[in-house]
Amino acid sequence: MTRERKNEVTDWYQQHSDSIFRYILFMVRDYQQAEDLTQETFIKGFRYYDTFERKANAKTWLFRIAHNLTIDFLRKQKPLELLKDLVFLGKNTSTLPEELVEIKESSTEIYHALGLLKPAYREVIILRKIKEFTIEETGEILNWSESKVKNTLSRALSALEKQLNKEGIIHEKN
Repeated sequence: MTRERKNEVTDWYQQHSDSIFRYILFMVRDYQQAEDLTQETFIKGFRYYDTFERKANAKTWLFRIAHNLTIDFLRKQKPLELLKDLVFLGKNTSTLPEELVEIKESSTEIYHALGLLKPAYREVIILRKIKEFTIEETGEILNWSESKVKNTLSRALSALEKQLNKEGIIHEKN
């Protein structure tokens, strides 16, 4: 049983670690911390392997673990540091490897605008539009109802559009 667990978790790591890492990086905006939280995600996946009921797929289950770890990490940050990170986001994005800030069209402006959104908006956009999880999977990861995912995504996309308009990245529709 332990060998089977080790093999399956190793397979999960090979399949999903990059995607989970990028998700966490979008949330914490710290390369080293994202690496640590990604490792911790798979350690927990291994440790709690027996609790995986297989109702959802492994990727969704692992993203749920990553989500919880990331939220716990963000809650533990000092509130002033978190506020500072949100206000000054983007001024140091050049320190990140270029491939990590690619979002669909390699747009650092979108990455910056995403960082200025409130965390729930940022997270639902990342999961639905960037990571392309279904509404149901996103709800499982965030522990939200499907209607909350839809409503929050709608508001989040509107807020992102306003932010992009404000920064002159896109122009308002006539």
